[in-house]
Amino acid sequence: MKQPKIGMLRAMAQCVQYKKAAALEREALRSERLKTMVSWARENSPYYAELYRDIRPDYSLSDLPPVNKVDLMAHWDEWPTDRAVHLADAEAFMRDLDHIGRKWLGKYILFTTSGSTGNPLTALCDSTTYNVMAAVNGVRSIARKEDMAALIRRGGKTIGVFATGGFYLGNSSARARLLQMPWKKRQMAIISALLPVEQIVEKLNDFQPAMLGGYPSNLELLIEEQRSGHLKIHPAFIMTGGEYLSDALRLRLSECFGCYVQTSYACTEGGTVACECAERHFHINDDWVIVEPVDSENNPVPAGVRSDKILLTNLYNFAQPFIRYEITDRVILHDEPCACGNPSPWLELEGRTDDVVRLTQDGREIRLAPLAIYATLKEVHELRRFQLIALPENLVELRIIPAEGVSHEAAFQSAKTALESFFALHGAAQVSITLSGDEPRQDAGSGKFKHIICRT
Repeated sequence: MKQPKIGMLRAMAQCVQYKKAAALEREALRSERLKTMVSWARENSPYYAELYRDIRPDYSLSDLPPVNKVDLMAHWDEWPTDRAVHLADAEAFMRDLDHIGRKWLGKYILFTTSGSTGNPLTALCDSTTYNVMAAVNGVRSIARKEDMAALIRRGGKTIGVFATGGFYLGNSSARARLLQMPWKKRQMAIISALLPVEQIVEKLNDFQPAMLGGYPSNLELLIEEQRSGHLKIHPAFIMTGGEYLSDALRLRLSECFGCYVQTSYACTEGGTVACECAERHFHINDDWVIVEPVDSENNPVPAGVRSDKILLTNLYNFAQPFIRYEITDRVILHDEPCACGNPSPWLELEGRTDDVVRLTQDGREIRLAPLAIYATLKEVHELRRFQLIALPENLVELRIIPAEGVSHEAAFQSAKTALESFFALHGAAQVSITLSGDEPRQDAGSGKFKHIICRT
C-alpha cells in the first residue's frame, strides 16, 4: 500500500466539497478514510501492528484499543510509519531552536505538545499533514465572511502573540510558513508571549495588524494597554487559541478593541479539531478527525452529556498515526442542527484554566500570562514535569519531577535561574522561589492538571 499524498489545493477543495455533500456521502468518506488509516498503520507501524494483532477484518471503530500519550512516547521508535526515524535523533535536532519550523531529515516539521497533562509529546508533520492542517484553517477558521473580507482589504496583515521558545504547533507552523515564503514578513509576524507587555505593545503598534491572534491570557493583558492609549491598534477581528476563552473575556476584548472575537479548538495531535461558527458552536472537522466523547473507562458518552475525556482519531497524519488517542479535554457533543448551516456535529468545551500570576514590585502589580511562564519552564531540560504555585507576598513554590539522572536540587536550581531571569525581565526582581516537597498533581475535584496556579 502506497502512502496517500494530499496537496494543499486538493485539501482545500475537499474541505469545500464535504460541507456540500449529502449525509450518506460524508459518512462514506469518513469510513473510507478510517479504513485507509488503520490499514496503513497496521502495515507500516510496528506499534500498531502489535496492538491490532487480534483485530478482525470486519472491525468497527470501538474494536480498536485506545492509545495514550505516555504509552506512545514509551514506544516512540516503533510508532511512526517511517522506519528511519528515531526519537533520540529528533530530540537532538530540537535542541537547536533555530530548527523551529525547519524540516528534519528534509521531510518533517517537528512539534511538541504543551503537555497540559504534564507529559509532552513529540510529533511528526509531513507535507500531507501540513497541507491538510493549513487547508482547514484557510477554508474554515474564520467564522464570518465580513471578517475575511476585512482581512483581505487590509492586506491580510496577521500577527500572533505566542510562545516562541519551543516547537509548539502555532509557533512552528508560522515559522515554517515564513521560512518557505520570506516575502510574507510584512504580512505575517509572531511576537514572543514571553516578552514584557511594554515590548509587545511596541511591536503591535509598529505592525498594525488586521487580525490579532494569541492566547486569551496574553490578550487579556493588552486590554488595559489599549484603554490607556499605550496600545493603538484597530484589528478587524481577534482570533484566540491555546487556552479556554471565557464569555466574559470575549466580551471585554470585543468592547475594548471594537471588533469580533472568536476562537478555535486545536491540538498538536489533530490540528484544528473544531472551528467556531458565528453561533459560537465548535463544529468538528469530522471529515479529517473523529472525536469520541467517553467516560473515564473509555465508554461512549451520549450527545448532551459531559465527557471525562475524548478519543481522537486523525485521518490524515500517515507519518505518525493517532487512532483513538486519549485527550483529557471534557466536552459535550451536540448532534442537533446549528443555525449556521454547518452539518457537522458541534462541541461545548471545558477549557484549560491555568491562572494569570500576580506579583508586586514597589507597590505596582505585575501580571504574567501563564503560558509565558510555562514556556520558560518547558525549556529547562533538567525538568521532566513541573507545577508552579504563586503565593502571597511574591512567594513562588515549585513542584518538580527531575529528568532521568538529574537530582531534585540540580533541577530546581536550573528552574529557579530561568524563572528569576524571566521575572526580572518583567520587572519583578524580588520573588522568593522555593522547592516544594510535593510532586506535581492534578486537582482533586476536577481531575484537570494545571501547570500554573495563582493563590494570591
